[in-house]
Amino acid sequence: MSDAKGALGRKIPRDKQNDYTLASAEARREFIRETTGARLDNVAHFSIEPATLSGNVENFIGVAQVPIGIAGPLKINGEFAVGDFFIPLATTEGTLVASYNRGMRLLTESGGVKTTVVEQHMQRAPVFIFEDARQARDFGAWVDLNFDEIKRVCETTTSIGKLTTIGQYSVGPLRYLRFNYTTGDAAGQNMTGKATLAGCEWISRTFPNCPRFILSGNLDTDKKHSRINMLLTRGKRVVAECVIPGDLLKVISGVDTKRLFHDRQISMAGAFLAGSANNGAHAANGLTAMFIATGQDVANVSESHAGIVYNQLLENGDYYWSITLTSLIVASYGGGTGLATQRECLEMMDCYGNGKSDKFAEICAAVVLAGETSLTGAIMRGDWVSSHDKLGRNRP
Repeated sequence: MSDAKGALGRKIPRDKQNDYTLASAEARREFIRETTGARLDNVAHFSIEPATLSGNVENFIGVAQVPIGIAGPLKINGEFAVGDFFIPLATTEGTLVASYNRGMRLLTESGGVKTTVVEQHMQRAPVFIFEDARQARDFGAWVDLNFDEIKRVCETTTSIGKLTTIGQYSVGPLRYLRFNYTTGDAAGQNMTGKATLAGCEWISRTFPNCPRFILSGNLDTDKKHSRINMLLTRGKRVVAECVIPGDLLKVISGVDTKRLFHDRQISMAGAFLAGSANNGAHAANGLTAMFIATGQDVANVSESHAGIVYNQLLENGDYYWSITLTSLIVASYGGGTGLATQRECLEMMDCYGNGKSDKFAEICAAVVLAGETSLTGAIMRGDWVSSHDKLGRNRP
């Protein structure tokens, strides 16, 4: 039983010289055992080397093991991802891997998924504070005139990040600036934060009366869904599309294209009524499972799952199905991607290292489309609930 009163005043053990060791992890587990009574026997079993975790976690005690299943093959006809891929999905939700596997079969037998990275940006959005709206407006004009110098200062902090544009928005005496960068194969939130801080400090020193600023005015909506990110892109904007033969859809999914198109209009109305960030079925399921397996920042699913499904019922009875992910934030290098198991999962798709983030983004989008086709078919066919009863009910 937890002894909260006894824990007051006690500090989590730390080694100031080298805290990333087996001994430090064991000392903290023992601290938890003494404080709460929890044994943490399974948490203590891991293959990862604690010395590799600096920069990824603090107060390390062990690992949370999430099962990984494989789905595929998924045929992708992208600009960066070309060929058949097996996809690692880390999840505790029964039926998820089986569902995505069925969707991948449908798309692969339809000739594969065409994927396109349309554009990419990562933002930091500071706000400068003035006495009135006119001062804020004049400041905005000055920023435009001095963009080249602001860009130069920002880029002194990074060898990868490039400042491309600065969007501007006025609210009363406030001027919000949305700094847009390309960030190579990194997700780039920390990179853009550091670069933008340097730029803002130069602006504050150089502009008359040294205006005060806040580094994030919340217009970047970091790790939160927003319409501005859907419109202007945060991370990568990626499209996955496929033309599915009507006969094949009937065989694999058990539904015909005419009814599918009809029911999609009803689903679209429901998504509009709810104010949903995605008018599709469940993009977050596949993305979260891939993110956990490959060392992405899982909190970015809150932005990355936003999407727009667009369909056409073709004259010959075939079905065009696409999804546009407007804010897909992924990396093939840095962060958690270099940890042992996460790197192995990226390597399974040849997506680890420099020059691989666009390929990984295309694969993510294709996987999401596979999930859309499978779940939509299950709902229409009526076996959605029965499938979960069969595969997804792990009752203790």
